[in-house]
Amino acid sequence: MLRGNLKFLRILFSLLILVVFTHFAVAESGEQIEKTFSVKAGGTLTIDTDVGAIEVEAGAPDQVTVEVLRKFSNGDDEDISKVFNVSFHQEGNNIEVIGERKKKWGFGWGGIRIQFMVKVPPKFNVDLRTSGGSISVGDLEGTVNSRTSGGSLSFGDIKGPIMGRTSGGSITLDKCEGNVDLNTSGGSIRIGEVNGDLDVHTSGGGIDIDQAKGKVEAKTSGGSIHVDEVSGQIDASTSGGSVECYIAGQPAGDCQLTSSGGSVTVYLDPNISADLDAKSSGGRVNSDLKVSVQGEMRRNVLRGEINGGGPELYLRTSAGSVNIREK
Repeated sequence: MLRGNLKFLRILFSLLILVVFTHFAVAESGEQIEKTFSVKAGGTLTIDTDVGAIEVEAGAPDQVTVEVLRKFSNGDDEDISKVFNVSFHQEGNNIEVIGERKKKWGFGWGGIRIQFMVKVPPKFNVDLRTSGGSISVGDLEGTVNSRTSGGSLSFGDIKGPIMGRTSGGSITLDKCEGNVDLNTSGGSIRIGEVNGDLDVHTSGGGIDIDQAKGKVEAKTSGGSIHVDEVSGQIDASTSGGSVECYIAGQPAGDCQLTSSGGSVTVYLDPNISADLDAKSSGGRVNSDLKVSVQGEMRRNVLRGEINGGGPELYLRTSAGSVNIREK
């Protein structure tokens, strides 16, 4: 009898250990939601959340899969759905995901982690908004709109127009077939290849562009601007750093490169025609190209025609040299 009771106690104890272990495993992994929707190409995924990082990538051609991780980072065992709720809606090929804060948790959002991981058809539009978290979009064909109040933006190879806004974070883009409009209030911007017009602004960080085949506007309040190659018009200005650009083809309109705190260097295809207006308030103006000088020649001013003249090439710096180079 005693032996039987001991065996029963051992089994009961083992079950209690399993229950405790399971409880802690669930608390550690948090609550995970997964939904799958049948759609056709060309629809739109909309995510509007009070907080959370968003990751979108291409998946199956006929479905949208949304995985949401809601987790207490401090191991709290409260029902997290009481703190943060997620709802889903489908209308035709359009999917809407809403993330809503039900009540505050701790100080701000320090006690929970929210993450949206989504797969959409390769040809699909996305409209993504979060009040706190990074946004990442992989290779897609469609329109990409993204806004975050605090986090980085990252885009892969996008065949379609892109709009991105962040109040604090860096922005990266691998490639785009379409127009690009990106703005950050605090972070660097790194652009690969863009076959379209490019408009990038940052209030604090450098701007690097590999190749742009359309019109370029690049402005920063604190950093350098480097453009490996632009085939159209360019307007690039910085309040604190240097500007360097290679204009590879004849621009259809005026070009402007300005800096308040660094040198300005432009490389030109030897066949480009332009009306040059270059001036430095704190350095020299140097040119490798033949310029038909107009007016008085001075060490810090150079105005004249290149290859008979054309659109204006306006170069200015308040602290540094201006360099016109042939490439």
